[in-house]
Amino acid sequence: MYEPIIGTLGYVLSPERTHVLLVQRTARVHDHHLGKYNGLGGKLKADEDVLSCLTREIREEAGIACQEVRLRGTINWTGFGPSGENWLGFIFLVTRYVGTPFSENEEGELGWHALDSLHALPMWEGDRFFLPLVFDDDPRIFYGHMPYRNGRPLAWHYLRA
Repeated sequence: MYEPIIGTLGYVLSPERTHVLLVQRTARVHDHHLGKYNGLGGKLKADEDVLSCLTREIREEAGIACQEVRLRGTINWTGFGPSGENWLGFIFLVTRYVGTPFSENEEGELGWHALDSLHALPMWEGDRFFLPLVFDDDPRIFYGHMPYRNGRPLAWHYLRA
């Protein structure tokens, strides 16, 4: 039976659209994401939709309010969790917000990173496959599947519609 954890992942663009706000996960020693850079987001609660989840998570994690958000894609990450859990993620791009982002949160340090240098940051290997689709100019949503085993992606397939 397939019962994924449903989550959101948001990438907040700077006003000039050259940088993205990321968290470096350094605060929890037993964090599955320890040391890696990631977008902001988290698990969907039973009483919310995916957009409400994203905006709540970004408010909690970065202290800002989303004003313009676009769904960029979905990814089915099978076997991704620390115990091989399946995740179904909704990937968003935040193009306008209000407030000043926190410099850190309970997961680590927040910082702005140039879009053209994301490849140099330590992140999940699989992120390098889908991040170009998040930031490109193609208005179509992508629908991806990325199976994982032992913390590594086995494949990457996607369609756009």
